[in-house]
This record gives sequence, C-alpha cells and structure tokens, in this order.
Amino acid sequence: MSDAEPRSSHHPADATDADALRARVDAAVLPPPIVEFWRRAHVQLKPDATRTVLRPFDLSYPEGYATEPGERVRAIVARVAALDDDGVTQALAYMKELLDARHRDVVATVERRAAEIATIAPDAARLGLDRRMLVGGMFLQEYAFEAAALFNPSIVPAPDQADAPAGGMRFICALRGIGEGHVSSITFRTGCWDGDAGVTIDPPAGLAASPRIDMQDEDGNALRLHFDAAQDVSEAVLFPMTAAQARGLEDLRLVQFTQDDGAQCYHGTFTAFDGVTGRAQMLSTHDFRRFDIRTLTGRVAVNKGMALFPRKVGGRYAMIGRQDNENLWLMRSDSLWHWDEAEKIVCPRHVWEFVQMGNCGSPIEIDEGWLVMTHGVGPVRNYTIGAVLLDRDDPARVLARATLPLLRPGPEQRDGYVPNVVYSCGSLALGRRLLVPYGIADNFASFVSGDLDRLLAHLG
Repeated sequence: MSDAEPRSSHHPADATDADALRARVDAAVLPPPIVEFWRRAHVQLKPDATRTVLRPFDLSYPEGYATEPGERVRAIVARVAALDDDGVTQALAYMKELLDARHRDVVATVERRAAEIATIAPDAARLGLDRRMLVGGMFLQEYAFEAAALFNPSIVPAPDQADAPAGGMRFICALRGIGEGHVSSITFRTGCWDGDAGVTIDPPAGLAASPRIDMQDEDGNALRLHFDAAQDVSEAVLFPMTAAQARGLEDLRLVQFTQDDGAQCYHGTFTAFDGVTGRAQMLSTHDFRRFDIRTLTGRVAVNKGMALFPRKVGGRYAMIGRQDNENLWLMRSDSLWHWDEAEKIVCPRHVWEFVQMGNCGSPIEIDEGWLVMTHGVGPVRNYTIGAVLLDRDDPARVLARATLPLLRPGPEQRDGYVPNVVYSCGSLALGRRLLVPYGIADNFASFVSGDLDRLLAHLG
C-alpha cells in the first residue's frame, strides 16, 4: 500500500488509536461545577393534571365532505334544537357535573362561546337559554394545560408587597405548561423569597379562569384578555387564542418595567408558534388580570428568546436577543413594538456554548452594570447557564463573562422530556442576592439563590 492510499477503517492501528483515546477520556478530570455560591431551595414546581381551562373546540368536516363553511357547526346546532326538554335538561346537568368543580363563572364562559357560534349558525341565537347553553358546551373543551410539563420559569416582584417577609419579597412566577398535543400555555404561581435560600410557593387556585377576549385587529396581532372572574393570579391561563398561537405560547420572559414617569408595569416577550413559524409577541399588564398582547414588528423582531431591559437605556428601549440562533445581540428602538436595529455583542467562546448562546431572561441592573444570565449549548445538546456583565451606559460593551457554566444539569437533573437541560427565562435580584428559577429537562422547575459578589468573581 502506498503512502498516498487511505488506511483501511479496520487497520489494527485504528484500534490502538481508539484504545488510546478511550484511556485519555477516562483519565480526564472535569472542572468542578461552579456551585459553591448556589444554595438550592427545597421547592419544585411540577405538572398538575387536575388544573384545566375551558377553551374553544372547533369542528368542521374534512376536505371533500363539506359543501360550505360552517356546515358541521350548523348541523350540531340543529341537533341541539331538535332535542326534547328532558334531553336538554339531562345534558346540562351532565355539563354542570363535569365543569362546576374546576371552573369559575362557567355560565358566562358558555354564554360567550354560544354567542361566537351564533355568528356561524344564526339559528343558535334564536334558541332559548337552555339550548343556547348546550350549544356553547358543544364547542368547548376542558384542556389540562400543564398536565405533561411545567418549566422554563421567569420571575418578577409582585405588585403588592404588603405580606412580604422581613428582608424578602413576594413574587410572581410565570411558567410554560405543556398539555395535550404538546401545546404550550403560560401559567402563573405566586410565592415569597426570604432573600436567602428560603422560597415558598402559594398553593395554586383549584380553579382556572377562561378570559374574555377582545380582538383588536382582524389578523389577531393585537388582543386584550380580561380575567374578570379570577380571584387569584394563578387562575389566569394564557392559552392559544389566535391562528398564530395555534401550537403554543412559549417561554415568557417577564420584566418589571419602569416607565419614563417612574410608574411601573410588566412586559413580557414570548414566542407564538403556529406549528411552522414562530413570531415574537409581547404582553403588557399592571395587575395580571388584564393583558394586552401585540405582535412585534420590524427587521430584527424575529427568532425566539428576546428579553426587554427593565427601563430605557440612553432614552431608547433595549432588548437582548439571538437573531441568528447563535450569538447574543443588542437591540434598540424608539418604539416598544417595532424593532429594526441590532448589533452582535457576545459570541460563543467556550466549549459549553459552542453550538448556541441565548439569554435566560431580561438584564438585571446592579451597581456594576447589567447582569445577563445566559444559556449555552454544547456537546450532546447540553444546556447550561452562564452570565455576562454589560456596561450600564453602553450595553454593547461587554465587561466580563463566565468562563465555566454557573449551573449545569447534575446527575439528578439530567432525565426528563428533553434530557441534559437547565434553562431559565428570568431571575430576580434583592440587594446583593440573586434568585434563579430554572426548568429541568423540559419537565419541572426549581430554584437556586446565590451571592452576587461571589458570582461576579467567577466572571472573567
């Protein structure tokens, strides 16, 4: 065999090379995870299949079996109209048995759905109240919005701090819930943080509320949701309501935003997914009972994972994003809803972030600058959490960054729906302490807290 010819894949030397490689890998000593400043809260947020919401159930004939739009809807309405009174009463009693124990204000929800159906089947509007109620029930379904998974949390201070623990705060935590068909919704929990490692979560309400929906445009790019009957933040559930959201609302990054006049509100960016395309949307609220949602526009309002700064910087709105699926970008705009400018500011440098970088929520303002918790994707699609520090006046200037993961999946946190993932959508600072809620294996969520000074010491 000449020197120019390739060596056979079965050449004995290859076996020797492989053995040497195995020996070298086996002898490698991994750098220890940087955990000495983390304290784990003994709290886990897990899926709960008993929590359900009432959402529209849309029906139509398959292609080739309908002669006109709405035909199947009108056929069902006609069947309800033809029922005798006893049949209607029995069906309503069964609906009551199914729904009253798990939903608030069922009558109003069913009536709203019946009114929507009447726009397709006008005969429904001419029925008596009992039959209209049954029509509404035919086109609703109970949806267990967090039955399969509850993960990727973000966290903000609660509007009301009256019952906050001494030296701590009350918070609202938003989570991504997964239900039937792997469809994502946004759900909320409330709780307290003592400023150290103590985290308590309030029991979620046994009832979930369906919103009253006001469409603000024909394309569903702007809408307002009213949770009029909700008595607790955890009752509000944001589930897919438009064609653009049909396959889910993913990874809400909440931030408490300070406006020019000093007043505070809450904004949150998330991804609306229709099954093919994701689009960036933003919600705004003051009280977590009324939400305004708009689709973001502009050249760089694309891709997943945009996170808004908690105030304007240099007189302009600013966000961190990953427009190219790989690097961190700084976005700036004069409008909260339209984004055309972005510059690349952080690129993969270390092996644990070689595949992709992204943010783990909105930048946090501390004395030293803007702290951005990041995620890095490395070998075997392993998601870990790091951090970068940006200049307060010029966030395009990177002051320091983590050289090793600050948080990575441990042996007890590798298994789940998506193995080898820890991921956060927003953290919270109180004085010189940091609370990081994070999702584990796209399955459930937990919390760690740490000292900011010790964290910053690990940035290089």
